[in-house]
Amino acid sequence: MKILLADDNKDFCTTIAEIVGSFGFDTYTLFNPEEVIHFLDRNHKEINCLLLDIEFGPSHKIDGLDILEHSRKNYPNIPVIMISGKGSIETAVKATKLGAINFVEKSIVSKEKIKSVLDSAIEKLGPSGESSEIQTFLEHNGIIGHSRAMINIGDNIIRFGRTDLNIMITGETGTGKKLVAKAIHNISRRNRSPFVTVDIPNIPKDLFQSELFGHTKGSFSGALENKKGLFHQAHKGTIFLDEMGDMPLDLQSNLLLPVEEKSIRKVGAVENEEVDIRFISATDKDLINMMKEGEFREQLYHRLRECEIYLPPLRERIEDIPSIVEFYLQQHNQQFNDDKFLTPSAIEYLQSQNWEGNIRQLYSVIKVVLQTSRNKQVEISDLHKLIQNDNSAIVSTPGTAKISSDRTLKEDIEEVDKRKIESILDACKGNVSKSAVHLGISRETLHNKIRKYEIDVQLFRAKRKAPELK
Repeated sequence: MKILLADDNKDFCTTIAEIVGSFGFDTYTLFNPEEVIHFLDRNHKEINCLLLDIEFGPSHKIDGLDILEHSRKNYPNIPVIMISGKGSIETAVKATKLGAINFVEKSIVSKEKIKSVLDSAIEKLGPSGESSEIQTFLEHNGIIGHSRAMINIGDNIIRFGRTDLNIMITGETGTGKKLVAKAIHNISRRNRSPFVTVDIPNIPKDLFQSELFGHTKGSFSGALENKKGLFHQAHKGTIFLDEMGDMPLDLQSNLLLPVEEKSIRKVGAVENEEVDIRFISATDKDLINMMKEGEFREQLYHRLRECEIYLPPLRERIEDIPSIVEFYLQQHNQQFNDDKFLTPSAIEYLQSQNWEGNIRQLYSVIKVVLQTSRNKQVEISDLHKLIQNDNSAIVSTPGTAKISSDRTLKEDIEEVDKRKIESILDACKGNVSKSAVHLGISRETLHNKIRKYEIDVQLFRAKRKAPELK
């Protein structure tokens, strides 16, 4: 849950933010009503609830009721709680009519009151119908995740997919770029026509034009008959240029005409042919930097990237790991008529890893452990044995435990525990109360672990900074 707090009293706003943060919520704090409107318009999909002051002082042209009206009109799924130091029955009635779900006077604000109104807001919020539909769509396309990041990705897939714009999908290897490309095709008007993948790294350079554009009989040695290329196969459908960043610079110009004018010419032909193709490309490379280095053509980049969908690495959405594990677990049990399951601690162990190979690597680990484990119940020790034999599965980075053959299992588990705590403290910017909520343990227990593992909380608090407007 992400809560936006808006009040021109900075001390009061900061105090409320600390209280809200102690409940495990992420907070944004703003002190200017115009900035609140600006922030909502750009970040409304990330906001789950708005705590809003009514009075912002005479120097401002708008007040909290104006913000409330704007929010309810444009972003009705965001519940709004009004807070005022000059509350009146008339103001409360007006705020309620405008759509506020609760009204709290500053004179009676307490930690218990804030908790109560937030709990009420969460109950009324529930899973929105739109989010539920997006989740269903993603699952039907093999894309698993209920995090806000994945809902936003699903929303973009649907919105961009229904257009005929060219889309570039970016993100690390193993994040599911091809699944997203197929989902875009499935939601598009072209879904009854072919989806053709061009695996760029595996096409020999000397056969590139022939494979994509086709060739005429006798156009070169070995061209014994006319051949249609991948562009022909994708006519009326979608062509997916996978690993676009691996295309050699001297071949990139060959794509300019097909992308811009939907026109191609077979190798050996004298006339162009028109094709009706939608281009989706994917890369794990930094194409912006490649353009600066002269390794990627700027013209081609802008033609392929009319829209972009970025897929975050798995380590940035670890809340999706239980759902992903459950998905693969059900697949395994159905395929092998099995009834295996992972213990909660085993799933937490998976969430503590870095997953350099992202979902692809996680799937590989789950697949192997389920097929090799002799017990129905998969424990940390089963995963430990597997990962220990695969050094590529774990990379030692901040917040990630590295398995070592020089330690006992107990010591390795403690190392995982320590790194998990450090990772959450880092995400919560050193807020111990908030971190305890994320970890599902008491604040006292977390303090004991911090002392035991000699973790310096101040290092994480030093990373705190004011929220930036997007």
